[in-house]
Amino acid sequence: MDALIHQFFNLDIMGRALPLVLTGLRMTLLLCLIVIPLGLAGGLLFALASLSGSRTVRWGMIVVIDFFRAVPPLVLLIFVYSGLPFAGIRLSPIVAVAVAFFLNTSSYYGEIYRAGLDSIGRGQWDAARSTGLSALSTLAHVVLPQAIRNVLPDLVSNTVEVVKLTSIASVVGAARNALFRRHGALGHLQRLANRACGSNLSRHAMAGGPTDQPA
Repeated sequence: MDALIHQFFNLDIMGRALPLVLTGLRMTLLLCLIVIPLGLAGGLLFALASLSGSRTVRWGMIVVIDFFRAVPPLVLLIFVYSGLPFAGIRLSPIVAVAVAFFLNTSSYYGEIYRAGLDSIGRGQWDAARSTGLSALSTLAHVVLPQAIRNVLPDLVSNTVEVVKLTSIASVVGAARNALFRRHGALGHLQRLANRACGSNLSRHAMAGGPTDQPA
């Protein structure tokens, strides 16, 4: 029992790990403040576009939504951060995470919004328009509040999934740190090689060996 307590409830280890845990919590909150509003706004745009009267826009958005829902978030993140530089587009880690999460979460939020909008009968639109409201005012003040209320549990559930999904952002930080460590190791080896080469030249000169002098 003492070994179990020492292994899993060691207060000394917990105290030393606490700053690292708090740093991770702060980064998680920062990512959530970025990606959740982006996903909610992008999802609403995706939903409205998928309900467009234009068949081209509607089917195009359906294809885009299904594609980004099918691509694993980790693959999408790696592609945005490590693949785009081959096309000359270099993004900082936080921007790469925001872009990848925007594409992924907007697709899921978009389907939730679309289901909520479909649940509102056409009569709500017609009744609101008959009072003189514009299409935008009807959407903002009559249809959208009811649609969000109908799908609120799904929005909350998906938001919880997004919070948990932010953990994969560590892949970007790990890749960056590994790259820095690799370049640091290469630089260290290069410095050692230069130092050794300089040392050999110095010993050679002190021994009176021939040097490359112009004739």
